[in-house]
Amino acid sequence: MRDEQKSLFENQPVTTLYRVGPNVAQKLEKMGIFVLRDLLFNFPYRYQDRTQVVPLGSLSTGISVVAQGRIDSVRIQYGRRRSMVVKISDDSGSLMIRFFHFTNMQKEKLDQGVWMRCFGEVRRGYRSIEMVHPEYSVWQSQPPEATDDNLTPVYPLTEGIGQGYMRSIIRSALKTARGKIREWIPQSEASRLSLSTLDDALMHVHGPPVGELLGSFELHKDAGFQRLIFEELLSHQLARRWMKSRRQMNFAPAMQARGDLSQRLANSLTFEPTQSQRIVIREIIANMKVSAPMLRMVQGDVGCGKTLVAAAASAWVVDSGYQVAIMAPTELLAEQHLASFTEWFQPLGVKVVLLTSRLPVANQRKARADIRTDAAKIVVGTHALFQESVQFKSLGLIVIDEQHRFGVGQRHALREKGIDEQQVPHQLIMTATPIPRTLAMTFYGDLDVSSIKELPPGRIAIKTSAMTDRRRDQVLARAKQVCAAGQQVYWVCPLIDKSEFLNVEAAVEKEEFIRAELPDLKIGLVHGRIKSSERDKIMERFRNREIDILVATTVIEVGVDVPNASLMVIENAERLGLAQLHQLRGRVGRGADEGSCVLLYREPLSETAKKRLSVLLRTNDGFEIADTDMSLRGAGELLGTRQTGAQLFRIAELPRDMDLIDDINKTADVIMKDYPAHVQPLIQRWLPAEGTYSDV
Repeated sequence: MRDEQKSLFENQPVTTLYRVGPNVAQKLEKMGIFVLRDLLFNFPYRYQDRTQVVPLGSLSTGISVVAQGRIDSVRIQYGRRRSMVVKISDDSGSLMIRFFHFTNMQKEKLDQGVWMRCFGEVRRGYRSIEMVHPEYSVWQSQPPEATDDNLTPVYPLTEGIGQGYMRSIIRSALKTARGKIREWIPQSEASRLSLSTLDDALMHVHGPPVGELLGSFELHKDAGFQRLIFEELLSHQLARRWMKSRRQMNFAPAMQARGDLSQRLANSLTFEPTQSQRIVIREIIANMKVSAPMLRMVQGDVGCGKTLVAAAASAWVVDSGYQVAIMAPTELLAEQHLASFTEWFQPLGVKVVLLTSRLPVANQRKARADIRTDAAKIVVGTHALFQESVQFKSLGLIVIDEQHRFGVGQRHALREKGIDEQQVPHQLIMTATPIPRTLAMTFYGDLDVSSIKELPPGRIAIKTSAMTDRRRDQVLARAKQVCAAGQQVYWVCPLIDKSEFLNVEAAVEKEEFIRAELPDLKIGLVHGRIKSSERDKIMERFRNREIDILVATTVIEVGVDVPNASLMVIENAERLGLAQLHQLRGRVGRGADEGSCVLLYREPLSETAKKRLSVLLRTNDGFEIADTDMSLRGAGELLGTRQTGAQLFRIAELPRDMDLIDDINKTADVIMKDYPAHVQPLIQRWLPAEGTYSDV
């Protein structure tokens, strides 16, 4: 089949398959499955071993197996819930099969004496072991011993689509697709890397043969899996490179400072920037001196001085005759940035304005007018900057604080405000969550990355201790002492309300407890169900020392500076990730007083939890912590896909597959140079949603 026909084949609608009508297609669309390619690359998330029939006398609880036996009896049992109970037996023992949902037709087919083969989890019942609602088939005589030769795939599903049906249509798609799927990895590269064919890889992943890897964590090392893992990671790498090349096709204003604003800002500082800050500032200015749009991410620990770096970049842009937009995720953070930039720039004659939705209408109108006429050189705001009514006269730089809190579309909407005569503004992205090097190579290949690895002089490392929650009274006494000395305390809990399923601390209940135990202190409470405007007011009261102890959920992970807060208490620390714990810890020690963090944990600790806590006790280095966090939890946590429900990978997994990165980069070089027409099909195959804002 010619390559053009193969490319078209992948894009045929799923309705070309037998038994897939319009109603089924509509359900599949909810899973992002529209064409045959989507179905073929809808991989199992786990496998079941149905290759052997286990004698009934050898069954153990807690495992899923294939079992079979002759039906001895079928009866309807009444109790708290009506159920149909089928007893089967073989020469070694017996098993109860229980159905809470059944029909008369189903009951009639389960006659005494016929054979039943079923697959399900063996559980401990009231009087004997049982399976509840297993998958099953009925045989008039003893079934043949042979079952499946391959592991059985288990797929993600949507309402109205069952496992059996999904397996059936994917088998149909695989059969139809044999020899018709285009190979986009050049043959020279496939041969160099000894990659299996795409046909073989797809057949393999949808039903791995039973072998040495059965049930082990080494399944990904199989040749078929490696072929697909390689192509998926390659597609991510190509997507980042393509996005970067698209961005560089645009033009941005080449910033050439005409005055001495940068020098006057430096002279006005009451402290010396660190060497790391100076290096990053030079990198940013060098980027902005040319007409290629800058997209640079500055990463560094909480308190490392990223805001000063943004101020230095802003001074250069303003001195070049352009405006700066600084976007913060919350109004309180925007106000904090406003205070810093006003303190630095107002004495230098540069107007800084704030634009948030909470401002009085008259103030918003005045701010928009100042932005439109270029009277405002630096604009600090929240999502209010996206409004159509906000028009910049000469936007040259966008600074985005805590970039993971904004969607790509929001950043794109702000950037569009700077387009004038095909020019786009430069972008500077700041994050207090250091990105592991391997992750930056894979997912941030379209960005230039700068790192601030020093803390300003005088910053004292936060003292961290871990103790069992049985010593909570001691921590409460310590909090009382801290407040008596005029300082403040954060007390963080994983949940808002008490859960009947999880034995963890809840913020609402903890606030009531602390208020009762320390009646002389002012206690506050913030969590995710409180409106953002109300949360901001509570945080403002805390910053103004009107609250002594702030009980909170992890909503304060990224928050305002409260220099007077010196103690952070984190309940159930064993349940939080390393990066999150480190971010929470960074909320204290921002002032002149030494900061302390107490990690309260509930025993017994898992091995992973022990590793997390030991790392926090050993180091305050956010980069080391980020690397360890990725090795323990994977990339999805660090990129935020866990919170959004997004699927980071279909089959690859970081950091497990990082040993492929060098070869992937070499192959990406070859494709970008010699096979540019292969780039988009590979991206479309693995990342169909990529590219919507690919020029951002």
